[in-house]
Amino acid sequence: MKIAVCVSHVPDTAAKINLGQDGKSIDPNGVTFVVNPYDEFAIEEALKTKEKVGGEVTVISVGPDANKDSIRKALAMGADNGILLKDENQRDSIAVAKALADEIKNQEAELVFFGKQSVDFDNSITAQLTAEILDYNCVSVVVSFELNENKITAEREIEGGKEVVETTLPAVISTQKGLNEPRYASLKGIMAAKRKTIEEKPALAADNQTEVVSMKKPAPKQPGKIIGDDASVVPELVRLLNEEAKVI
Repeated sequence: MKIAVCVSHVPDTAAKINLGQDGKSIDPNGVTFVVNPYDEFAIEEALKTKEKVGGEVTVISVGPDANKDSIRKALAMGADNGILLKDENQRDSIAVAKALADEIKNQEAELVFFGKQSVDFDNSITAQLTAEILDYNCVSVVVSFELNENKITAEREIEGGKEVVETTLPAVISTQKGLNEPRYASLKGIMAAKRKTIEEKPALAADNQTEVVSMKKPAPKQPGKIIGDDASVVPELVRLLNEEAKVI
């Protein structure tokens, strides 16, 4: 079986983010980039599926040369092949999905794993868009996955609970925390990954359907205010909550 995993290269969530001079992007200076955390669950589930049914796992990423670092980590975890669909320009979700779908079709992958969303843009739609372009079945926000021959049984999170979905291959699965525990790359895997070649291809040309007009940091939190320490301050507290904080 041919299995594909689509990964994003994103800023570490612990990094301090500053805006770029254009006001539409982040300043990458001093920012550590990592494999998108949700994509680690996708990589792990792809590897587990390969170990169960056989086949090969190909990791695909769209972006600049820096994305090779995330591909290399997936190779160190145990993936067989890595492909960089190279594009130095910022793409929106639909443009990314078109490039991924084109390569997945080229690879003839029957099963495709994504993280449920990337932690930088948080759109949570690339997996579904890719499935639609490919005309594959799709199950999102998956926390339990089982494959028996051509049949998939997946449990997914919904508001207020979970639901069990049955579908068939070919399929796109977007993964959620709780699906598995991603493995650490072993020293042997890290050394093997260094010897593996990451194939580079130009990403399929696709126009963005959205434009980032501006980016800004959240407003700083207002300092706390102490108005007293006994019951006599309750009327003043109520007034401030109503007139200043506007929460009541």
